[in-house]
Amino acid sequence: MKHREVINHIVNWLADYSVKSCTNGFVIGISGGIDSAVTSTLCAMTGKRVIVLNMPIRQFKNEFDRSNEHIEWLKANFKNVEQGTVELTGVLDAFEKSLPTDIQDFLTMANARARIRMTTLYAFATHNKLLVAGTGNKVEDFGVGFFTKYGDGGVDLSPIADLYKTEVYALGKELGVVNSIQGAKPTDGLFADGRTDEDQIGATYPELEWAMEYISKKETYQLSERQKQVMEIYGARHSANKHKIDPIPVCLIPTALK
Repeated sequence: MKHREVINHIVNWLADYSVKSCTNGFVIGISGGIDSAVTSTLCAMTGKRVIVLNMPIRQFKNEFDRSNEHIEWLKANFKNVEQGTVELTGVLDAFEKSLPTDIQDFLTMANARARIRMTTLYAFATHNKLLVAGTGNKVEDFGVGFFTKYGDGGVDLSPIADLYKTEVYALGKELGVVNSIQGAKPTDGLFADGRTDEDQIGATYPELEWAMEYISKKETYQLSERQKQVMEIYGARHSANKHKIDPIPVCLIPTALK
């Protein structure tokens, strides 16, 4: 991959999209991970207004600190970047009190966190005439569907969704993203025990990328036992999350019935 050329391509694409949509720039949620760090940097490079938000909800301190470290790095390097911190733990607390307790399973409330953050991003976007920039990569958005529908999947445009996770890390290194983020293991930050994405999925991002390539290229070579396991993990996740990966199905009415 031609790192600098890819960076310039994305930056130009972002700037052009903002101009054509008659918006002033971008708003991005900063998680302390590589995807949001790279996305926010690319947005900042457009020279347009950029608001970066830290939105803690019962957040681990190390994730919150990494987010702030990246935000300070952005502000030091780009004068068009503004920051904000919106403490959302109280919003989740209030939501939990309003919901029947018998439907508050872990996945339901984890998705609620992501959707509260999405609502916050769109509040800033609407008021300031900005676009919500998505931070999903190719594996998450189109491979295993590792995101929340109408949560972190609720965005206006996706600058890095055609890049594998390893490619996002490569761009992060090229851009000079802070070392604490470059070295952090990917995590959604939703588990009290701090488990990583790999712990949840059962496969690494390079393994999942291999599976996507194996399928897309219609490869037929003999698989190792681990590769077979990865293919099973990838296939199960992809199938279960097709409702997130594919466009919303539309019931088309036959002309004869209209």
